[in-house]
Parts: sequence; C-alpha cells; structure tokens
Amino acid sequence: MNYFLKRSGGLVVLFFGITLISFAVIHLAPGGPTDIYSQMNPKVSAEAAEKMQKLYGLDRPLLEQYGSWAKRVFFFDFGRSFRDGRPVTKKIAAAIPVTLLMSVLSLLFILAAGIPLGIYGAVHEGTRRDGVLSAVLLAGFSLPVFWAALLAMSYFGVGLRVLPVAGIHSLFFDEMTFFEKIRDVAWHLILPVSLSALAGLAGISRFMRANLIQVLKENYIRTARAKGLSERKVLYGHALPNAILPLLTLLGLSVPGLLGGSVIFESIFSIPGMGRLFFDSVFARDYPVIMGVLVLGAILTLLGNFLADWAYAACDPRIRLGEKF
Repeated sequence: MNYFLKRSGGLVVLFFGITLISFAVIHLAPGGPTDIYSQMNPKVSAEAAEKMQKLYGLDRPLLEQYGSWAKRVFFFDFGRSFRDGRPVTKKIAAAIPVTLLMSVLSLLFILAAGIPLGIYGAVHEGTRRDGVLSAVLLAGFSLPVFWAALLAMSYFGVGLRVLPVAGIHSLFFDEMTFFEKIRDVAWHLILPVSLSALAGLAGISRFMRANLIQVLKENYIRTARAKGLSERKVLYGHALPNAILPLLTLLGLSVPGLLGGSVIFESIFSIPGMGRLFFDSVFARDYPVIMGVLVLGAILTLLGNFLADWAYAACDPRIRLGEKF
C-alpha cells in the first residue's frame, strides 16, 4: 500500500510538471489567438489588438496566466474557446464519444488478431510459414498509414464506391431507425478503424511473438515438458501467462490513445473526434482547448501507467509478494 501511495503522490507532482511545460510551450510558439483578427485584417488598429490581448488575459506574465488557469482546472473549469466562446468541456465531451468508439474497436481488433498471430509465429519459429507471416506483418508495420488511407479511399470509395470516405454518418442520419443508424455508423467506420489497426496489429503480434519465444526457452518450460504435460497445456498454462505480462505495459500506455484520437485519420476522413479538435485548435492557437486536450492526455497517460502497475502486481506473484502493500 505504501508503494502505491508514493506512486500516487509522485503522479500528482508529475501532472503539474507536465501541464506547466505544456502551458509554456504553446504560449512561446509563434503566433497567437488574436493574430487572425489583427494581423490578417488591416482595418484592426494596434489599440484594438491590445484590447483583444487583454480580453483573453494574454497581456499578463506567463506564470500568472498559468496560476489562474491551474486554479480554474482545480474546479474542473477549463475556460471557453477563443474561437467560438463555447466551454472547453462541452467541445471535448462532444468529440470524446466518436474517438472512444473508434479507438476501442481498433484496440479490440488489434488484440483479437495480434495475439493469436504472435502465438502462431512463436510456435512455428523458423518455418516458412513464420517467415511469410513476419514479412507480411513487417510490410504492414512499415507502410505509411496516411498513404494507405489515401489509397484505400481512392480504391474503395472513389473507384468501387462501396465504402464511404468521410464523416461518421450519412446526410439523412436523423431520419433513420435505430438499427439503420448503427449500420450506417459501422459502415462509415470500416475504413478508418481497419487502417488505424494496421500498424498496431503488426507491432502487437511481433511483440507477442518475441516474448513467447523467449519464455519457451526458459528452464521451467523444459521442466513442464519433462513432466509429460501436453504441448497445449505447456503453451497456454505456463508460457502464455508469463509472455503476456509485458503487453500489460503497452495496454496501459494505450489508454491515452483511446480518447486522444488520431490526428492523421480523423483529419483525412473528416471525423469530428479528439484528434481533429486538437489539430484545428493548434492551428487557431486556441489555448484553452489545447490545454484541455493535453490535460486529458496527461491524466490518461498517468492513469495508464498506474493501472499497468496494478496489473503487474495482480498477475505476477513475484511483484505482489515482493512489495508490502
């Protein structure tokens, strides 16, 4: 228990360090939220530009701005967007369901296909089938995802006209029945979910294969085989639980991606998710929205690491018994 209490305290300090650095970096970047109104419009005077700076509170020292922002965040108030005046929490809440749906579907597909492929490659190590599988997975891992997305849009969307290439629903979505809406959304997500899972599938399967090959060479595996246990029981009862432990760290680090979204895919497919929101906010220098997205990402990253520690302790008796909880 003391271990996790110390970890929790360290995560709080780390969180404020991340937010402070992020706050400084986005404010020190060239340009500002008022440039689009002042520098791009010759009719706006210097006095009007100064008033806009003061209105947004950008005329104050950086640490003072951060202090005011941190006080509001403590009460879950991220302020209002500089672009349209909407509360940041509402803009993020509107984008989260879309990104979460895409990310969960992609992660499930990666795990459901990547782990069995990794097991198959480890069991058939050195064979021709393992070589072909490794070559295909490495090709998928090396393929530029944005290029693959454009090719898929051109072939399936423009050429064959069998899959939609933009948005998450059709124009007449509101007039559809409940099951028609589900089918329509699923039809729109086939391309982005499949392509977003492509690189992750190759990485997970190769990682699983390498871990399992290493575990299968351990002495306790030889002992289990010498006792007469079936190969299936050795593989799934002894080797797999230990080989899958390192994946828990990757799964913990994947938590931020569940809500962080993909800037590339959401921009290419015009999907109104967290990645697209962050992309547009960075170009508009919409500081409140940028910090809102970054805070959410920082929380999820720290939470993912914390959950990975818990999962390690739950799955590995050496860790659970080695620490005084």
